[in-house]
Amino acid sequence: MQIFWFLPTHGDSRYLGTSEGARAVDLDYLQQIAGAADHLGYEGVLIPTGRSCEDPWVIASSLIGSTKKLKFLVAVRPGLHQPSLAARMAATFDRLSGGRLLVNLVTGGDQAELEGDGVYLDHASRYEQSAEFIRIWREIIARGHEGQSFDFEGKHLSVKGAKLLYPSVQKPHPPVWFGGSSAPAHELAAEQVDAYLTWGEPPAEVAKKIADVRARAEARGRTVEFGIRLHVIVRETEDAAWKAAEELISRVDDETVVRAQAVFARMDSEGQRRMAALHAGGAKRSRADLEISPNLWAGVGLVRGGAGTALVGDPKTVAARIEEYAALGLGKFILSGYPHLEEAYRFAELVFPLLSRKAKTQLAGGSLSGPFGEVVANLDAPSRLVSQS
Repeated sequence: MQIFWFLPTHGDSRYLGTSEGARAVDLDYLQQIAGAADHLGYEGVLIPTGRSCEDPWVIASSLIGSTKKLKFLVAVRPGLHQPSLAARMAATFDRLSGGRLLVNLVTGGDQAELEGDGVYLDHASRYEQSAEFIRIWREIIARGHEGQSFDFEGKHLSVKGAKLLYPSVQKPHPPVWFGGSSAPAHELAAEQVDAYLTWGEPPAEVAKKIADVRARAEARGRTVEFGIRLHVIVRETEDAAWKAAEELISRVDDETVVRAQAVFARMDSEGQRRMAALHAGGAKRSRADLEISPNLWAGVGLVRGGAGTALVGDPKTVAARIEEYAALGLGKFILSGYPHLEEAYRFAELVFPLLSRKAKTQLAGGSLSGPFGEVVANLDAPSRLVSQS
């Protein structure tokens, strides 16, 4: 099981839908979050993409020197990037970071945003373009290890004599991750990517997605790994966790929800449509309605696009829900919480020791040699927490 965290390059706060409790997201703050994730033993961080975010490649590059083991899941955007340039960027980052790059293939789902970026393709055409893009990207990097060039002529993209002079550390190329809920997305995942991601839907729905992508991949003689993107709200007790969930949306007013849902409704993303259906386009507001599966809460999606569900509960309950998803075949968990710095610590301290993950006897991955906890009465050092997995 690999646990990732999230860098909030679109903003961070204690409450959704308001500037109250908000904080400035600058390099210092992102370094704090990335450093905490690295120190605590998270596998890596997802960096979001889109016009609401700072550029993910610039952000990731700025954090190489302030982290040691942390991996970076960074987006490439067909239509915005050309595959040859994206291949050079990826190879450079992979070398400079010592092989810590993961690539997130993003097709985009907001037509208004895409047109603002100069992309005018419809949903089906974007997936065609994405399939050509990632094939070219993969071949350029893979052939770069042998000094070979690549020719390709497709419906949307073509290259002639494309060549990478400085290959990546990872062979044949940095792993490609991808998420999408439509049939074309599942087809693309089965054909070309290394890991398929889903947003946090109820386990039964996630199982259907996994089964479909796996069957399509097996028909091509391929295997695909699976992961999920979720928010987490974990507290020492169930009551405290649900209170924290309610507080997170306590400043959200009806006008803000209506305005946000109107934007989400215009998107042609199947994943976004499925997220909106979980809270009925903002019609569901009570805890009873928003808890769409045991401990799976759709309140985040009232005003946040993309991943809109959170696991809510005490440490044992949240760990058990994660294990339920893992039992479906999910091995990668990309998590987040508000605010992201404090919640990175909270989740690691409360839940890491309960998960069936590669043993990390310390929160810092076994690297701590100094005091662990506060010495009691100038005499006794607290015993160190050891994972039981």
